[in-house]
Amino acid sequence: MAEQNERRLFGRQRRANSDTPRNAGRYVVKTNAEEDAQLRARAVVAGVTVPRFLVEAGMNANVETSTERKQTIAELFALSRTLGTVANNVNQLARYANTEGRFPAEAEGVVAEYRDLSARIDETIRRLAGA
Repeated sequence: MAEQNERRLFGRQRRANSDTPRNAGRYVVKTNAEEDAQLRARAVVAGVTVPRFLVEAGMNANVETSTERKQTIAELFALSRTLGTVANNVNQLARYANTEGRFPAEAEGVVAEYRDLSARIDETIRRLAGA
């Protein structure tokens, strides 16, 4: 009896009863041997069963799939290429301004492009940070 109470204090505890029916959904997840071993190991570290681990992981708002990460990385590469183009344009404008002694009117388009690119970079960083 004392051992059971000690286990409840320091180990897993039973999940609280829910007001909603438990038979609302049942999912079958098929894994290969490597995935099964990884899931079991992560569940042991978390101190829960594999089904409980999957539910908690799936319900976590901060979950990011590999597809989402690949899309974000692709967007960062595109932003990097665009940033290089804008930097080249700024260098050309600076050279022109230094040579001619005036700033060209067409530079407003580059400034607008820079602001748009800056906003996209900020948004991508926020998304990566999970904010």
